[in-house]
Amino acid sequence: MKMIQVESYEKLSRLAADIIGAQVLLKPSCVLGLATGSSPLGTYENLAARCREGLLDFSQVRTVNLDEYCGLTPDNPQSYRYFMDQNLFSKVNVDPANTHLPNGAAPDMEAECERYEALVEGLGWPDLQLLGIGHNGHIGFNEPAEDFPTRVHTVRLAESTIRANSRLFDRPEDVPTMAVTMGIGAIMKARRVLLIAGADKAEIVEKAFHGPVTPQVPASILQLHRDATVILSRS
Repeated sequence: MKMIQVESYEKLSRLAADIIGAQVLLKPSCVLGLATGSSPLGTYENLAARCREGLLDFSQVRTVNLDEYCGLTPDNPQSYRYFMDQNLFSKVNVDPANTHLPNGAAPDMEAECERYEALVEGLGWPDLQLLGIGHNGHIGFNEPAEDFPTRVHTVRLAESTIRANSRLFDRPEDVPTMAVTMGIGAIMKARRVLLIAGADKAEIVEKAFHGPVTPQVPASILQLHRDATVILSRS
């Protein structure tokens, strides 16, 4: 595992965009695993700027997102599909048909989990998986648990996750309590993993990557990944 510390969120975002951009240049038809939340916003801004400048071409790129809230339709402004459309997909020349997220509004979530697992597997797993990390160590919506869930699954969100995400909703009670997420298995099958974290995540980054590998800190499994990079900003 490679650990990189940078001085600021701006430098973190540029470096993460450098790494993702290099993957696109190396393999124009690559599969990018993408994440939502505040951490990747700067990275997506950098990628969009490079696409506008003609430095990157996303026309052949395929994307798979980690997760989605259960119960939200894709056009809901709080859904992760809406987030991705607004913050990346509409700003680069990616084919919308090549952008994939779980359907949180599917009538049969068990069938949706199987569908999405098969889709990600059919694409050959991500060439590069971008991750954030929760204050409790979750990656995707894989919360602390007794074991590492391997396949796409639904999960009841931890209270700490709901509190952290409530800043994005009008009222805390509006935050969905369930989500559908890629399992640890899909994340570990990515050829490369890039995890980015702000200064407020320093404590959990230390615990995840310098402590024992345990499902109580889901991100700790990345210590066993063959090609993982963590970028942490100091401010």
